[in-house]
Amino acid sequence: MVTLDRLVNVLGGYGARLWCCPVSREVALRDVVMHDAADARDLRGDVYLAVGTDSVAAAVDLATAARASVVLVRGSAPDPAAAERAERGGVAVLLVEPDVSWGQLAGVVYGLVLEGRETESGRGPTDLFALADSLADALGSAVTIEDRLSRVLAYSSRQHLADRARLETILGRRVPEPVRELFERRGVFEHLAESDEPLFVDADPEHGLTGRMVVAVRAGRELLGSIWVECDRPLTDARRAVLRDSSRTVGLHLLRSRASADLERQVESDLVIRLVEGTPDAAAVLSRLGLPPGRFRVIALQAHIGDERHAALLLAFERATTGFGWSRPGRSTLFSNTVYTVLPGDDVEAARAWVRSIREALPRQVTMLAGIGAGAASAELPASRLEADECLALHAVRPGTESAIAYDEAWDDILVQRLRAAAASGRAPARGPITELRRHDSANATSYVATLRAWLEAQGDLAEAAERLEVHPNTIRYRLRKMAEVTELRLDQPAKRLAMIIELAVSEPAP
Repeated sequence: MVTLDRLVNVLGGYGARLWCCPVSREVALRDVVMHDAADARDLRGDVYLAVGTDSVAAAVDLATAARASVVLVRGSAPDPAAAERAERGGVAVLLVEPDVSWGQLAGVVYGLVLEGRETESGRGPTDLFALADSLADALGSAVTIEDRLSRVLAYSSRQHLADRARLETILGRRVPEPVRELFERRGVFEHLAESDEPLFVDADPEHGLTGRMVVAVRAGRELLGSIWVECDRPLTDARRAVLRDSSRTVGLHLLRSRASADLERQVESDLVIRLVEGTPDAAAVLSRLGLPPGRFRVIALQAHIGDERHAALLLAFERATTGFGWSRPGRSTLFSNTVYTVLPGDDVEAARAWVRSIREALPRQVTMLAGIGAGAASAELPASRLEADECLALHAVRPGTESAIAYDEAWDDILVQRLRAAAASGRAPARGPITELRRHDSANATSYVATLRAWLEAQGDLAEAAERLEVHPNTIRYRLRKMAEVTELRLDQPAKRLAMIIELAVSEPAP
């Protein structure tokens, strides 16, 4: 059972705030209705979504007529008359921020209320596998329910005469790529995006496909997924009607699942942010997240499709947080334009394997970049997060690097990047031997800076330095003597040599 108190607490994270509450916050909410100006019927429900109303007072009147306990309405500064009407009607008022999507909010509300109506056993009318079994019995055919990315959400236990494509889909938990490409060529996904009518997909023996009847699953206009029925010919009109009606039931279930998952993700995200930003009660936070004590690595992910920086990132976050806590190793948060995951263990290869599992679950057109921080105790997670960010940033200076960059192998590059950042902020010396040699090279077309760098990197080995520059060793000797006339190098002092190597690394990337 969902109470008003829970609804208020959850929707607070979605941009809705309680403004007026003349009823108990423990009142039970069992039904949801949405305002529709074109619908003349008398609506009844505990939660009233006042979509499209022009004032809070009007929304309260509509909710009172519907005998609702709470009304959701857009608004920021309602007049006192609205409060008086809410008091008289016994209607709590939740004000929704102007930039909050009604579609998102409705999905959360419907999901929470439906979740409250679920049976204690969890195998009631909102259980997706039970729905698949019921639909398979009604249609006499095997059924698969998939999300909008062709990942399997549930399937019926009926396996009689199941074809190869169905078996591979269930085993792989998603439609095989060749079959998906076949559906793409035949315009199946285009149909699902535009139509609510069931579509028959002809058999294709080459792909092990007998035939399918498919229908879209929506919440309003949003495509949530699809229902697939294995059949060798189009369903009769009566069975098509059953399939069409079932799509609405599945849509409500998916909304419930989304609301529940969103709530869990929000709680998880808040706790992970506390860990990576630093908290004195890290051990308690780890316990709440279900993570064992020990060492961890922070992983930073970014994803995009072309110039689109948001949709792909949300897909990556959804994939990182899909599944029950015990069934996935890490805990994640979406902060700004980056997904951060706290992954148990100190093994860098295990961290890379986790990154690969996320990349493989995303569509092929998604570009994903990742940085892996060094192993850290719970109190050191903020440092590991910073290292993960810096490894992620290295992709910009290592174009074409697709694999995750780990701090263990890239710490030297990160050190140089930190020094370059310091130099860019004006904290590097503005004068010295390197500056004077660079000025001389510019004025006289000499190659003293490159020569000095080659000699320093070769640790004074004239033959190696000459090989790097493709000149004779005597040329290196001659240039070193001429450099000494331009500036005071003091190459016999280790501290001077180290300082010059650092300045060259910071100011001029290695060729």
